[in-house]
Amino acid sequence: EERFVESGGGLVQPGGSLRLSCAASGFTFGSYPMSWVRQAPGKGVEWVAGITSGGATRFYADPVRGRFTISRDNAKKTLYLQLSTLKTEDTAMYYCAKGMGIPSNGPSGQGTQVTVSS
Repeated sequence: EERFVESGGGLVQPGGSLRLSCAASGFTFGSYPMSWVRQAPGKGVEWVAGITSGGATRFYADPVRGRFTISRDNAKKTLYLQLSTLKTEDTAMYYCAKGMGIPSNGPSGQGTQVTVSS
């Protein structure tokens, strides 16, 4: 069974930084591209960033490009998202997902909450 455990969220002031982690299990992590997606209150799921299986290529949604950095450690089966220069509109529950894009059935982990507020 595929499992994703996200962590690292919290309350941060605008302009601040956070590092999210996602521990994956139940599949061959290093063989798949991975993504981060998020869902703000009252809104749909939004794709944020993706990374190829080997980590050589990264993709970002326009709202976060230049502020967020996705990375992975295949030996540790862990996906990361470095969030910098945070804005109030980045407030959301953040999830990791297997593949490049939004999972067809929605994210399956419990997510980690990021709240940006002064």
